[in-house]
Amino acid sequence: MKLTDPVIKAAKPQDKAYTLSDGEGLALHIQPTGAKWWRFRYRFNGKPGLLSLGTYPDTGLKAARLERDRLKDLVKQGIDPSQNRQEEKLIAKIVSENSFEAVARQWWKDWRSTRTERHAEYVLRRLEADVFPVIGNKPVTDITTPLLLMTVKKIEARGALDIAKRALQTCGQIMRYAVAHGLAERNPAADVKPADALKSAKKTNHARLSAKELPELLRLIDAYDGQPLTRLALQMMAHTFVRTSELIGAKWEEFDLEARQWRIPAERMKMREEHIVPLTDQSLAILEDIRKLSGNRPLLFPSERGEGKSMSNNTLLYAIYRMGYHSRMTGHGFRGIASTILHEQGYPHDHIELQLAHAPRNAVSAAYNHARYLEQRASMMRDWSKYLDAVKAGAKVTPIRKTA
Repeated sequence: MKLTDPVIKAAKPQDKAYTLSDGEGLALHIQPTGAKWWRFRYRFNGKPGLLSLGTYPDTGLKAARLERDRLKDLVKQGIDPSQNRQEEKLIAKIVSENSFEAVARQWWKDWRSTRTERHAEYVLRRLEADVFPVIGNKPVTDITTPLLLMTVKKIEARGALDIAKRALQTCGQIMRYAVAHGLAERNPAADVKPADALKSAKKTNHARLSAKELPELLRLIDAYDGQPLTRLALQMMAHTFVRTSELIGAKWEEFDLEARQWRIPAERMKMREEHIVPLTDQSLAILEDIRKLSGNRPLLFPSERGEGKSMSNNTLLYAIYRMGYHSRMTGHGFRGIASTILHEQGYPHDHIELQLAHAPRNAVSAAYNHARYLEQRASMMRDWSKYLDAVKAGAKVTPIRKTA
C-alpha cells in the first residue's frame, strides 16, 4: 500500500527502528528518536545499493517519490546512483572552491600586501556589496563578458558611475589572477573597457574655497568651539596640506622634532613612497598643543571611542560644515588652496608637486625621490606658514618670497 501524509504523520517511534514501505524501493525509516528518514534501495549490476533521500517533513512524500524516480532512471541508463552522487558532490566542491567569490578572496589576500589596509578593506567591501551577490557563486569558468557587464550596469543604474568603473577593473584583475593560476582559460573583462560600456562621469574636484575666503576660514578654525583636537587637526592640515588620511593616521614615532621633519611611512602614502613634511615654527607649536591633549598615546589624533583607532575623516568634515562651509570646503581642499597660491606666487611646480606627494607627471619628476629639494621645500613651507599667519591677522600680504 502506498504511503500517505496522514499515515506518515501518525507513525510513532517504537523501541526499535522500523520501516514503512512506499514501493519501488522507496521506504521511510522511523527511528526510536522519532526521526523519519527516506531510503531508496536499488540494485546495480546485480549488487544492492542504498541511498538516503533526506528526512520527513523537510523532504515531503511527493519530493521523495520524484527523487526515487530520478534515481531509477539513472539505473536504467546504466549509471550507479551512489557513484553519481559522489561525482556530483565532487563537482559541487570544485565549483565552490573555484567560484568567483572564492577566487576573488584568494586574489584579495595576495593583492592586499602592497596596499594600505584602508584601501584593501574598501575594495573587499565593494566586492561584497556589489559583485558577490550577483556572480559570487558562479564558477570562474562560467564568467562571461555579458555577465560582468550586467553586474556593473546594476551599479551604474543607481548613479555610482565611479564605483561601477572600479568594479569592472577589479573583476578584470580577479579574472587575470584566475587565468594565471590555471582556474580559467581566459579573462572576459579583457574584451571591454569601462569607457565602452559605462557612461562617462563628469570629473569634479574636491570642494574648496578661493584664496580670498581663506583668511576667514583660518579665523573660524582658531575660534572653533568643538573638540580641541579637531581644531588642532584642522590647523595642522592648513600648515602641512597633507591628505586627510595621512593626517589623522599620524603617529608620534613619525616625527623628528629636532630635525623639524615629519616622515610619513610609505605604507600610509597613496603613492607608496615615504613622504617628508618639513615642520615650521607654527606646525611645531601646534604639535606641542596636540601632545598636551593626546598624551603618551601613539596616535596624534586618537578616536574618542578609543579602541586604538584614529579620528574619523568625517570628524574634520563635520567641523568644517559646522563653520558654515557645507559643500564648499573639505579637508582635501587645503591642498588645492595651497597649490593654487604657491603656484601664483611663483614657486617651482616640481617643488609644489613633490610636497603635495602627487604622482610623477613627467620623466623629470619621476627622477625625484622623497628627499629631493628638501631644503627648498622647507623654505617654501616656512613662507607658507608665515603667509597663513599674515592673512589670518588681516595684513595686506605682499608676494611671499620665491625659492630658487
